[in-house]
Amino acid sequence: MLTLADYDMSPERGFLSQHNADEVILSGDLAKVAEIALHLPELLPTGRVRELLCARLPETDLPLADMTDAEARMCMVHYAFMVQAYVWGEPKAPDILPRKLAIPMVALADHLGQQPLMPYSGYVLDNWALIDKDDPIDLDNIFMIQNFLNGQDENWFVLIHVAIEAAAGAALARFGAIVDASAAGDINTTRIHLEAVGDTWKRINAIFDRMPERCDPYIYFERVRPYIHGWKDNPALPNGLIYEGVDRYGSEAQAFRGQTGSQSSIVPAMDALMGVGHASDPLREYLDQLHIYRPPAHRRFIEDTRAASQLRGFVEAARNHGLTEAYNGIIQSMADFRTRHLEYAASYINKQNRAASGNDTDVGTGGTPFMRYLKKHRDETTARLIGAAANAA
Repeated sequence: MLTLADYDMSPERGFLSQHNADEVILSGDLAKVAEIALHLPELLPTGRVRELLCARLPETDLPLADMTDAEARMCMVHYAFMVQAYVWGEPKAPDILPRKLAIPMVALADHLGQQPLMPYSGYVLDNWALIDKDDPIDLDNIFMIQNFLNGQDENWFVLIHVAIEAAAGAALARFGAIVDASAAGDINTTRIHLEAVGDTWKRINAIFDRMPERCDPYIYFERVRPYIHGWKDNPALPNGLIYEGVDRYGSEAQAFRGQTGSQSSIVPAMDALMGVGHASDPLREYLDQLHIYRPPAHRRFIEDTRAASQLRGFVEAARNHGLTEAYNGIIQSMADFRTRHLEYAASYINKQNRAASGNDTDVGTGGTPFMRYLKKHRDETTARLIGAAANAA
């Protein structure tokens, strides 16, 4: 049985942080670090954010052995934002990340099993809070804790992702029952759970449809996107970035992929359950590389789901109309999600005028061409619909 609690997940929050991030209190030097990070919306417009960060940040050894997981993750949020602001907050990207940022960034990444730059978990999963703790996670009841510039478009972009992650929890909670019921040949139980997952996907897509309400494509491209790039396959940092003071890296520049919604574990987990695969292409290779950027527990959930699920073969063999219809409904909703993603990639990125080097309209924030492959992956999802021949019964 796939039990969400074993993977730092829950039906109410899905892959989102299970703790209330706004209630995490950092003390000592780390309190000062958090205060400086939270002032990025004031520091970035000065045009000298690097100077200000280097002057104000303490050079501190993180007490990781004494920190709770929630404290380490909140610390990761703050340092990740400062690292991104340092690299992308002025017109020309630097060659070196100073030790005040590099050493704690690498230490936190090692401790949390992630990569030493901003991950999706630091941008989204651990970077939100409830306005009213007694009400559910919804767009009218959440806010973004750490920002770059703190505009409505920046907040809405992140909060749409938070709301989607929360909504997905109801579907993820049924994975264990679906795997067990399909393995046992229980058509009725499998169908009931698949229908519920299909209802959740309708909610996910309805939330995703709301992105343009408060996140304008031009503002996103010019004021949100520039800060979340990485330094792999990025012409602005063709050789990567030197992490000053990190012994194992020495003077060798490091290249890591930028934060992207493709680091979310929802779609890969659904692909694993539903038996959706993608033929080899550059985007598939890129998405495979992103797996190590996810939190370790979430990686395990995807891997364990893929290893355990026999769902597609069961649905095909059962030849039951209701079961097939429930399965196909989810596949179609996943294809619809990928269609909307393709549309947003076109309007929010590809159709924007070219900006400064590093904010290329032909590549994603992770550093790979995307437009010509997103459609292909959508079509490969649609191709997994089980045809009429399976519906004989």
